[in-house]
Amino acid sequence: MHQEDEDDTNPPEEFIGLSDFTSCGSYQLSFRAGDRMLVHTKTSADWWWAELGGLCGYVPSSYLKQGVEDSYLKQGVAEDTSEDPWQDEEYFGSYGTLRLQLEMLSDRARTEAYRQVILTNSAPLRGKVVMDLGCGTGVISLFCARLAQPKAVYAVEASSIAEYTETLVRQNGCEEVVTVFQGRAEELELPGRVDILISEWMGNCLLFEFMVESVLQARDRWLREGGMMWPSGATLCLVPCQALDYYTERMGFWEQPYGLDFTALQSLAQSEFFSRPRFSHLLQPEDCLANPCDVITLDMLTLHVTDLEELRGQFTFVVEKAGTFHGFTSWFRVQFQSLERDKTTLALDTGPYSEPTHWKQTLFMLDRPISLLGGETVSGTILLHRNPIWRRHMTVTIQWSISSTEETGNCKVQTKSFPMWR
Repeated sequence: MHQEDEDDTNPPEEFIGLSDFTSCGSYQLSFRAGDRMLVHTKTSADWWWAELGGLCGYVPSSYLKQGVEDSYLKQGVAEDTSEDPWQDEEYFGSYGTLRLQLEMLSDRARTEAYRQVILTNSAPLRGKVVMDLGCGTGVISLFCARLAQPKAVYAVEASSIAEYTETLVRQNGCEEVVTVFQGRAEELELPGRVDILISEWMGNCLLFEFMVESVLQARDRWLREGGMMWPSGATLCLVPCQALDYYTERMGFWEQPYGLDFTALQSLAQSEFFSRPRFSHLLQPEDCLANPCDVITLDMLTLHVTDLEELRGQFTFVVEKAGTFHGFTSWFRVQFQSLERDKTTLALDTGPYSEPTHWKQTLFMLDRPISLLGGETVSGTILLHRNPIWRRHMTVTIQWSISSTEETGNCKVQTKSFPMWR
């Protein structure tokens, strides 16, 4: 239970809600965009203790802006929204580097999955018009041209690597089929509509960086009625897990380094290392405490841009073996529906039971580990909430409770939010 700091002498500051926020826990405030509230304590970088309408509770700091027009407030700096909320210069600048292109091309599981999709659909692709959105070096476009004999391939890339992609297309003798278009998808002008839109848009925890919005906008503008999207579907997966090595590395270290007691730093370590997700985590199958659960599923032909603002899923895990519950691990799976009826749907799975990819998995650490027994149940919800200002970022909120077959009363519900990144 929260207790306000009696030694806190800072006066409350007035803030304004940037967008609606619905409470996920007992000590969180619900509010709407435009609501004014007093922030009493900035308890962490991400969660503040505030008052609204006589009620107190936690609010996510990224949802607020300071009411600097009120003269009695302390001097503060409001969020600078003049900066590009999409951070395109930084985003496309990174994809213009060979380092990132090498990382993706070296991912055999990823690249081979796309090659297999084109190869197994080579007959129905013949004579079709294909858009490869976010083509990078153009490897998928070249697969199409070499393996499927399409009528045309439009290779679209916003970063500076597109200049080299044109050279690679000519170097591989595909210039009669593949045309490179450099520019953002939202500003794209093509010769006409396409039959297939293919893209590798997925990020950490499936949606991070939100390239998927550009894909949906391109779909709405350029995909023919009855056309195909690849991937055709996407699924976010979740599992409760052990992470002993990571926990020991970040928390256990402070117990007695060099024979000294540094445990006073453990609360700081928990706040610094466990408040955000751990990208590039490699989960071992034996560290899964239950069977994974599909928590969010997307149909790429029917998904709307507005759906991306908030995606929610539910889960119920039955613990298979006793172990230490350190956190949740997520990954994604994408499906590629065949162009031919009744043919196999191919998939790319980035989870711990499949060949590793450059995405690896994403780890969400609890504040403290919990001992679980076989047969206990971990159930709850996961919420992906897009940042209302910084459009490539989001916050993942996980709410869960643990119960055993012997328990009949109410189980304690716990909630933790993880910003990715602002």
